[in-house]
Amino acid sequence: MTEATDAAPKVGKTAGDGTDKVPAYSWYALGVLVLIYVLNFIDRQILSILANDIKADLGVEDDYLGFLYGTAFAVFYALFGIPLGKLADSWKRVRLMSLGLALWSTMTALSGFAKSATALTVARIGVGVGEATASPSAYSLISDWFPARLRATALAIYSSGLYIGGGISLLIGGLIVENWNAAYPEGGPLGLAGWQAAFLAVGLPGLLLALWVLTLREPVRGAIDGLPTPEDPQPFRGFLRELFQVIPPFTVFGAAARGTGALAMNLLGAAFFAALAWILWRWTGVLEQWLFLGVGYYAVFSWAMGLRARDLPTFRLTWGSPAFLCVILGYGTVAFMAYAASYWGAPYAERALGVDKTDLGWFLGAPAAVAGFLGVILGGRMADYLLERRPEGRVWVIVFGLVTPIPAMWLAYTTDDVVLFYVGAFLAQLLSASALGAAAASSQALVLPRMRGLATATFFLATTLIGLGLGPFMAGYVSATNGDDLSLGVLSTLVAAPIGLILLVAALKLVPQAAGSVVERAREAGEAV
Repeated sequence: MTEATDAAPKVGKTAGDGTDKVPAYSWYALGVLVLIYVLNFIDRQILSILANDIKADLGVEDDYLGFLYGTAFAVFYALFGIPLGKLADSWKRVRLMSLGLALWSTMTALSGFAKSATALTVARIGVGVGEATASPSAYSLISDWFPARLRATALAIYSSGLYIGGGISLLIGGLIVENWNAAYPEGGPLGLAGWQAAFLAVGLPGLLLALWVLTLREPVRGAIDGLPTPEDPQPFRGFLRELFQVIPPFTVFGAAARGTGALAMNLLGAAFFAALAWILWRWTGVLEQWLFLGVGYYAVFSWAMGLRARDLPTFRLTWGSPAFLCVILGYGTVAFMAYAASYWGAPYAERALGVDKTDLGWFLGAPAAVAGFLGVILGGRMADYLLERRPEGRVWVIVFGLVTPIPAMWLAYTTDDVVLFYVGAFLAQLLSASALGAAAASSQALVLPRMRGLATATFFLATTLIGLGLGPFMAGYVSATNGDDLSLGVLSTLVAAPIGLILLVAALKLVPQAAGSVVERAREAGEAV
């Protein structure tokens, strides 16, 4: 399969044909997006190096720390990603990213003033809402700046910001905390502890970056694929419609407007997720985790049913596509293990191996940034290379990113040797990172240009509500219920690997045919292409 199957078939000559050069401006704009994503993950991942300090100051346990890093962020990131993904498909994506960057940077800075677990949770929710603007807008912009033949590479370069930001967050956080606490052992200005000062230090620069983002030029949507899409004259109407379809309790009214059958299905879904959340709460004793996830899963269910009624072509190419679902859920299991290992690496090394924060920044964080960068770039290039030779080539890279990190994770979390821990953590990051560009490009290849923002939001539902929402919490819960055994906690997440492998084996067979029939299936569902 060639690049012609990586998007809707082209009409006439486009930048996606042959080997047309990519304009220098596209590479410049991609560089700015990478900076945004670096800051995105600094603000998100810095919680890892601060976890033990927060645990001591606020009197919380590992299960709460897993909830704070994962679920409290993930649910709101995922839910608001849906209407914001719709807005990215209809409004100015550059403006949307700038506003979101300003919001999440402000909420990160406000985390520095938290004096309780509740206040920190609320700030974390705000970070999730703001960050939900970034990737739907960025994925859509990249797909309009780069031709299909380079899209996995460009998305991988963008995604490298994830690993760079996540890695250097340990270095930045460690340096700030140790120097602040050394200078102000009884608390500094405004009574702030070192972990609070770290939140302020990484949050405020985002406000300046938001102004830079506003200078980027908006590309013509779909033009590079020969399918130029006119601007929506009422972009916020779709955003508000999606917002009311995904935020409870308005979801009930949205279902009622579609008829008695839709209302009954919605209420049945609400009852199912409420019962499931109650059972899991009684089983684990952790209310917040399952309350948040129960609301999140119900809201996504409501939205998907509403999408089917409002936009059948988009529903058919995403939720109604076994190929699309196998790709995003298969990658969700990669994220499940990777998020747990990435978040708990620094707290584990501090507790079990006695490493101080500064050393963790230099020997865990900085190498992790390099490993993630190399992994995602090499994985993206390999995905594009394999796609030219095999129609399912990109999916093989996702399989590689699922299976090969397992021995490295096992080494890192069973050894008593600090050097071997660093080696295992480096390899696990390198290998798991290889799957991201391939998974992102695969999901984009299965929809039309006008659907890319919502497809990205749906892709991130898997990485957040499955990977981020469950992986770090499971590791923290297993640790908290087994005598603070973080080794056992992180390794328990490997149970996701067989599930992911089954999904990706199915994707190997389903993706080629689905990618080659995007326009036909959209037309069958009523799309005017």
